[in-house]
Amino acid sequence: MRSFLFVPGDSERKLVKGEGSGADALVLDLEDSVPGDRIEVARGMIREYLRAHRDRSRTRLWVRINPLSTEKALPDLAAIVAGAPDGILLPKVTNSIDLTLLDNYLSALEVREGVDSGSIRIMPVATETAPAMFNLGSFAGATARLWGMTWGAEDLSAAVGASTNRDETGTLEFTYRLARSLCLLASVAAEVEPIDTVFTNFKDTEALVRESQAARRAGFTGKIAIHPDQVEPINRSFTPTPEDIAYARRVVAAFASGAGTVGLDGKMLDMPHLKQAHRVLASAGR
Repeated sequence: MRSFLFVPGDSERKLVKGEGSGADALVLDLEDSVPGDRIEVARGMIREYLRAHRDRSRTRLWVRINPLSTEKALPDLAAIVAGAPDGILLPKVTNSIDLTLLDNYLSALEVREGVDSGSIRIMPVATETAPAMFNLGSFAGATARLWGMTWGAEDLSAAVGASTNRDETGTLEFTYRLARSLCLLASVAAEVEPIDTVFTNFKDTEALVRESQAARRAGFTGKIAIHPDQVEPINRSFTPTPEDIAYARRVVAAFASGAGTVGLDGKMLDMPHLKQAHRVLASAGR
């Protein structure tokens, strides 16, 4: 999945708008975008929305619950599992114990609600707390539900008391570039999807495209959107171009003889290049 669009769980208008965005997945939000006095309304709306949209062939439906460290998390789950969401986005993770605990909650609730066992996946926002930065390597194998990992710079900067997470040129400070890299490596180590974080200036499409393309080059397979207008640029950035596909096919053809290294366009290629070519073709097929 290339694009995940956040949608406030208490806004019928934004839920409808999200449907037409073209996002590969909607993230129905119960955390930051929902005021405290609207949480019960949002839980009910999300449950009914999930029930009314059982066909997920075009758009997956995920839910961001409140952190497990709060009293809201378990009631969030108890309210929405009946709708069989495709996955749970878990914010402010500390370590792999959080993933195991969420797995246990989901297993019990799936039985209660008659939902297929193990069908609800998990994606943690893995860098929003300082302790999590030291525990990213422990997430591998924590639960079979782990589908992907994403990261965040906004909550992390608040956690460390920073006034901003970018320098005077607009580039992320080292702490947050480190968080990005560690999330990517931890995802690969866990053999799950690395999903890039939000780009907050939803009016700057050119900068969004640059950041999305850089994320794809780095190894991320998708990105989170905070506005419907961001979905198309993200989808485009994470979709192989015809030129990408043509070159990947040439690489695969060059290795057809079984050689371990080959020459192509004046460059020597070896197995990592073949692996990347297969990855491009697989992405194009999806």
